[in-house]
Amino acid sequence: MTACRTLVDGHVNLMLGLAYQMLKDVAEAEDASQEAFLRLWKQAPRWKPDAKISVWLYRVVYNLCIDRLRKTKEISDQGIPERTEAPSQLDDIHNGEVAEVLNTAIFSLPERQRAAITLVHLQEETNIEAAVIMGISIEALESLLARGRKGLKKRLRDKREDLIGGL
Repeated sequence: MTACRTLVDGHVNLMLGLAYQMLKDVAEAEDASQEAFLRLWKQAPRWKPDAKISVWLYRVVYNLCIDRLRKTKEISDQGIPERTEAPSQLDDIHNGEVAEVLNTAIFSLPERQRAAITLVHLQEETNIEAAVIMGISIEALESLLARGRKGLKKRLRDKREDLIGGL
């Protein structure tokens, strides 16, 4: 049981961060993260250490979030939901207003671009690990990152002065 607690304590914030960035709902993010750990617990007797546990967990959380987004159809076409308080690495790095602008811009990206940006830039996964998590080639990940960065640049262009002034 101690090993389980150590595993959860070491990974839960990262899984919550990814799930929240994708779903923008604290309860849904917690549910997705919890489900990923339950699946790991059930998989434990058959676990083969081919990859890092964190990569496996990210992959499960990513897939659970995609499933939830598809079921609820709450993709950015319906507008950007109001932000609720949740764990976010941006909040630790930037002040509240800058983090709000950046989170809103990231959430407005298409789901796969948002996931790629979140995994590589917020969760600090390597491109290789992010590609494995998303189940795509490295080239496809790099394309998603390039399109995501371009989309963020476009969305943040008019807010440049506010962002620089806020730092």
